[in-house]
Amino acid sequence: MLTPTSAAPRAAKPEAEKTRDRTHWLYISVIASVVLGAAVGLLFPEVGKSLKPLGDGFVALIKMMIAPVIFCTIVLGIGSIARAATVGKVGGLALVYFLTMSTFALAIGLVVGNLVHPGTGLHLTPYTAGKAAVDPTTAFLLEIIPGSVPVLPVLFVALLAGFALQKMGEAGKPLLNLVSLIQGVVFRILMMVMWVAPVGAFGAIAAVVGATGWSAIGAMALLMGAFYLTCVLFIVVVLGTILRVVTGVNIFRLMRYLAREYLLIFATSSSESALPRLMAKLEHAGVSKPVVGVTVPTGYSFNLDGTAIYLTMSALFVSNAMGMQMSLGEQIGLLIFMIIASKGAAGVTGAGLATLAAGLQSHQPALLGGMGVIVGIDKFMSEARALTNFTGNAVATLVLGTWVGEFDAAKAKAVFSGKDAFDEAMVVGHGEVGPTVTIDPYDSPTIAEQAVEGHPESSLNVTVGARL
Repeated sequence: MLTPTSAAPRAAKPEAEKTRDRTHWLYISVIASVVLGAAVGLLFPEVGKSLKPLGDGFVALIKMMIAPVIFCTIVLGIGSIARAATVGKVGGLALVYFLTMSTFALAIGLVVGNLVHPGTGLHLTPYTAGKAAVDPTTAFLLEIIPGSVPVLPVLFVALLAGFALQKMGEAGKPLLNLVSLIQGVVFRILMMVMWVAPVGAFGAIAAVVGATGWSAIGAMALLMGAFYLTCVLFIVVVLGTILRVVTGVNIFRLMRYLAREYLLIFATSSSESALPRLMAKLEHAGVSKPVVGVTVPTGYSFNLDGTAIYLTMSALFVSNAMGMQMSLGEQIGLLIFMIIASKGAAGVTGAGLATLAAGLQSHQPALLGGMGVIVGIDKFMSEARALTNFTGNAVATLVLGTWVGEFDAAKAKAVFSGKDAFDEAMVVGHGEVGPTVTIDPYDSPTIAEQAVEGHPESSLNVTVGARL
């Protein structure tokens, strides 16, 4: 929901910074755990293999969260799509563009994954919590974690519930609000689970490296390298071509213009941190305020190109590592599932892993045994995901602005050439005195226009709802 409120006091700023610091500690802890786990696996192989229950336990926790994450995000996502589609020409074009680009990104991930075959030769064992834990105490602890509900029935029920609530109109809003509150609890639990990720990553990496040695490290490096290369090619070739053909803007000039935002994203591993600056800079570059107000918040929920590439390539990595290669039909089925379910991976820590786990379980539940390795290297790929998502939304805004005639090409040329420099005093969301606008991606983008309208950028604070 977008609601103008009074400006947050400056005293609240340290609290926000403290939250970011805690997230950084999680990020650093996972990386340290991966390095330590690899060292233990190489130096003490038997000890490393004995740590496998740690990874299995974390996988079980992620597995536990699949059904509630998928149900809540699909139900609310359907409502959001339906609302966005009513926002005239901009909203309709935005949804068509986002769906097309996300599908294309997912397909590219599958193509690259089939070319490089990441994970081949690791021979990971299926996920069997009871058998993996020889020690009775370990087995008891693993059995405490509840099992998961089958994914496809949950997806089917969520789709029916979402469309039914949409048809109910105003009468269905209280139920949608209830689902929204439940989703908040689900994502809070998911964040709690993610704080166990360093332990799970340590156990999973130590076990796989202990069993396969340097080949595991090589396989993980291959996946990360292929993923980074794919993201670079997607940005430069695919997005660059679309941007040049539709708007005449060079992708490298746009990226140079957004250099500070890229550094901010790289530091936080999240594109959310740069959303207010992106909105201000795109308006300065010649895109009208209404188009920016509709496209950017909606894109942050539905235009996740980097996440789409990550989901399909990681799924193929796990299937190859488990020795359970997917047929072409299964890959197409996975593609269709990810197109729907990836809308739930928007910016919430752990939601991407839950979505990936849901895709694997929907095809072959045994594939969840390879999730532990992905947990270890997920953080190494998060920057590329965030940067690709961010660039995709910047390009989408310029393209849609051109299509609806709300893009000033002459001003953009002056801005990207450096003649019309961006004034940092106009950056929104940096705690200046003025009204605060909170963006909720499940509300109609028209509210974005209404809330932003009438407020000078220099006095407007923009914050992003927790569901992004």
